[in-house]
Amino acid sequence: MQTTIHQFREKGFVKIDSLLTKTEVDELRQIYDALLADKLATQNLRSDLAGDNATNDSGVERITQIMRPSSVNQELHQHLVYQKTIQWAQDLLGPDMALDFDMLINKAPFTKTETPWHQDAAYWINMPDKRAVSFWIALDDVFPENGCMWFVPRAKEDTVYHHQNLPNGGALYCEYKGDQSQAISMKAGSCTAHDGFTLHYSRGNETNGSRRALILNYRPTSMIAYERQQGVDHTGQRKFKK
Repeated sequence: MQTTIHQFREKGFVKIDSLLTKTEVDELRQIYDALLADKLATQNLRSDLAGDNATNDSGVERITQIMRPSSVNQELHQHLVYQKTIQWAQDLLGPDMALDFDMLINKAPFTKTETPWHQDAAYWINMPDKRAVSFWIALDDVFPENGCMWFVPRAKEDTVYHHQNLPNGGALYCEYKGDQSQAISMKAGSCTAHDGFTLHYSRGNETNGSRRALILNYRPTSMIAYERQQGVDHTGQRKFKK
């Protein structure tokens, strides 16, 4: 435990093996697939992070993002993964950590579209307490060819690099040309945890299977209240820090 906490605080990210059992992964896959298939219920929370020209010739979304999926399916919010990750969040960053929002990000088979380098903090409003942690939970085995996460050990200071939007409502991205990035391959049910200032990226899915990820984001209770007072509920259009 202490080694994991130290690595997270030093590098800005850490891998947590076997967060979930096989049974728990299977449960989440069923809920996840139902949400992906229900375009009506998720239509106002759903987008394609690939942005412009986001669908291939068959009309398949390349990088499907569904914000706040537990607001659509309460069974998801009751799953043990939320209890397990909030305990980790509090161990990593303090007892005042709480769930800010959740999301699904799926890369469909053979869509081959990367998620570009970015920092989550580029999306944030300016908050006095910048503690935050995102758990990227693999529901499939992940490796470079299907879109596992890559991270760059974070700088000591809380630096947000210049970001731009991909066309037509796509994801934010920034330039990274260094050589310190690390690919984090994982078995289904494992996860990574990263803070908001850590650069991360994933390649496109070149395989015949989906790459399903559930992401749970935690920050201090007082900062969640601050966000909501500013109208930030993580259901609207993506914005980034000026």
